[in-house]
Amino acid sequence: MKADVLIIEDEQELAELEQLYLRREGVQTTWADSAEKGLALLAEHPYDLVVLDINLPGMDGFEFLQQFRRDSQIPVIIVSAREADEDVILGLGIGADEFVTKPFAPRVLCARVRALLRRSTVFSGEQRTVYRFGPYELDYEGYNLKRAGEVLPIAVREFEILRYLIEHAGSVFSLQEIYHTIWGQEYGDISAVSVYVQRIRKKIEEDYHDPKYLKTIHGKGYLFDREQLL
Repeated sequence: MKADVLIIEDEQELAELEQLYLRREGVQTTWADSAEKGLALLAEHPYDLVVLDINLPGMDGFEFLQQFRRDSQIPVIIVSAREADEDVILGLGIGADEFVTKPFAPRVLCARVRALLRRSTVFSGEQRTVYRFGPYELDYEGYNLKRAGEVLPIAVREFEILRYLIEHAGSVFSLQEIYHTIWGQEYGDISAVSVYVQRIRKKIEEDYHDPKYLKTIHGKGYLFDREQLL
């Protein structure tokens, strides 16, 4: 797997372990021991993915992510010893694509990195299937969401959920079903699905409190309105 990953981690031993396992996968890695150094490196080089610790000296991971997401939709995996639901929801809510809790097996991190990279534009195919609704176009393989021809920023998880619901437009899926399909896990914090749906709605709905495309079916889950597909 050819890719270039930036690791932002203040614990040198852990950073070196992460680099070791990722390099065995053929992934090129760069290490920054602070968020400030990470931002400087990202300004100079187009990395394919960021592995981000939360507890950093100076600017913490949440502050980094808020600033980074203003200009970039590169996939971000948060790695943190903080496992409170509030931290997970906050991290996902401000733009993380995955949340891995320390301690973890390095192979688990590598698997998450592989999965995100495969779904990102770095590894997208050349053939295009495009779904259209309202002024929007969703490029199936290219991982692009456009409004009136202008590309909108969209995170990998947001794209995956929107694509899945559009593929099955008119069908209702529970939070558990969406989580199992998109995250690839049987169990976990399914409230993350609602966080991502809210983020998607803010991108595509005129009034995300009264959605036209991505609807809530109370007590059942979410569906994409088939009638809105062009």
